[in-house]
Amino acid sequence: MNLAGLWTVSGRASDARFVGETGVAAQIAGLAEPVLAELGFRLVRVLVSGPTVQIMAERREGTITVEECAEISRRLSPVLDVHDPMQGQYTLEVSSPGIDRPLVRPSDFEAWAGYQAKIQTKELISGRKRFKGVLEGIEGEEVRIEVDLDQLGRHVVGLPLALVAEARLVLTDELIRETLRRAKKANPGRAAAADAAD
Repeated sequence: MNLAGLWTVSGRASDARFVGETGVAAQIAGLAEPVLAELGFRLVRVLVSGPTVQIMAERREGTITVEECAEISRRLSPVLDVHDPMQGQYTLEVSSPGIDRPLVRPSDFEAWAGYQAKIQTKELISGRKRFKGVLEGIEGEEVRIEVDLDQLGRHVVGLPLALVAEARLVLTDELIRETLRRAKKANPGRAAAADAAD
């Protein structure tokens, strides 16, 4: 089945977003990606909810500041105004993917291996569509996740990446600590200033 016309897919083949937008959100994603790339960011996801357009973006290392979100908004607004993909007025929100972020690239599963995630598949796999457990990364074209299989106990299963409809991290204390550690490592000057303010 050829899905090329249904979803936008971006990035290098090894790091392409496998979860894509449809309809107006796909049009907006197509307009946003070049602007984001020019500024050194990559698109995570576009959501359109009523008159609100939410664009989640990040740097390659997974960070973004409030100031950077504002800059993206300033640069992207004129592009959206010229192409006018939304009918009428809309509100543009640019944000980080958040701590319990969506996982939209194969590299996301590698970067967050060892942390809890929820994955929903497009079709039933062994009688279920929802899987929650600890990410083990990617192997070939499969997402590896350790899940509880009822009477069988905990096992690592492989879910075909092509069948993943949605995936996101589960908010835990461990994930919060790791996210803060990564943010400090990515921007040590900003972390030192925040520590000094405390």
